[in-house]
Amino acid sequence: MAIWQGKSLRTPSGARGKLNKNKRKSELGKEAAETKIGDRKVKKIRSKGGNEKIRLTNENKINVVNPETNKVEVAEILNVVENSANTHFVRRNIITKGAVIETSAGKVKVTSRPGQHGVINGVLIE
Repeated sequence: MAIWQGKSLRTPSGARGKLNKNKRKSELGKEAAETKIGDRKVKKIRSKGGNEKIRLTNENKINVVNPETNKVEVAEILNVVENSANTHFVRRNIITKGAVIETSAGKVKVTSRPGQHGVINGVLIE
């Protein structure tokens, strides 16, 4: 079954509403990327207007910014420590925006959206 992100068939009171138009291809959604730790693997997805989104499915490196020196270094990802999007993502080592991960440079908070941008960027917090 496809993910449909159009208007709900139910009204705010819970009654069944009538659709005044058919479903559109632009209203289709996609499964979440659920970026994991591993060798780099990406998927290219065509979006509206012929643009492309890069889904990052696996990655083992992160671009880390040190806020004191404003220098960027590439660090190795070891594991996920905390993820506010879903507590079960920690156990499965899934990386999303806002996740705190353990790297070779220390603890880092992810600032990019790996499932949308295709790259993992973060800020050193420790």
